[in-house]
Amino acid sequence: MDLLKGRIAIVSGIGPGVGKEVAYAFAREGADVVLAARTASVLEEVALGVRKRRQKALCVPTDVAKREECERLVETAIKHFKRVDVLVNNAFLTHPWGPIESADFESWKRIFDVNLFGSLRLSQLVIPHMRRQGGGAIVMVNTMSMRIIEPNVGGYASSKGALMTATQTLAKEVGPDGIRVNSVVPGYIWSDKMEAYFRRLAQEQGRTYEDVHAEVSAKTALRRIPDSAEIADAVLFFASDLSRGCTGQALDVNGGHYFH
Repeated sequence: MDLLKGRIAIVSGIGPGVGKEVAYAFAREGADVVLAARTASVLEEVALGVRKRRQKALCVPTDVAKREECERLVETAIKHFKRVDVLVNNAFLTHPWGPIESADFESWKRIFDVNLFGSLRLSQLVIPHMRRQGGGAIVMVNTMSMRIIEPNVGGYASSKGALMTATQTLAKEVGPDGIRVNSVVPGYIWSDKMEAYFRRLAQEQGRTYEDVHAEVSAKTALRRIPDSAEIADAVLFFASDLSRGCTGQALDVNGGHYFH
């Protein structure tokens, strides 16, 4: 369909899950992709996949918690491609876990530096370029952890809850410039890691893996857990002109695990 033909996208948080699938979905739809993550070897692997889809890939190792590295990422993208049409903020940090009562808030600061301030920092840096171009799309990848509150994940959930509020505020602020800012909110995401987690639960609980998988899947309306490629297609929607009338919105991709 070439939904992103001729466009340049920066995707942070490139890894074996959602980040990789977003890069591949964008390349499939005609975008050249600037890949950002802390691990250079992962970037090169995903870059090969982008190039196999006949699009250009530029690897820029980046820790989004560091402003100078974010600046280098955007400057490199502009120098190489002359523009940035789409920014996907997918970099995240979940740990450490534990009750708020005994939390080390210095560790919370690291979570916020990545999940909240890293996303906003990159957004700040691309907005002037998007404004000069006459518009653009920013997509935040959020999490169901800020919808369904569980104990011991307060740092992660709080950072993502703050990101949702900031996303909506930013959408109001830059909407007049033709810049759209939206969120994709995954629930459980099927992956090798999730399978391993289910197998560990089964062993701990003295149950079969099939029972654990069936129990979690049964909580969804579709009776299955979406995978990373399905999350990526939701990101693609917000990056493309299919969502040209949407800003400040959140699309929850969870197979009907909960409704929002």
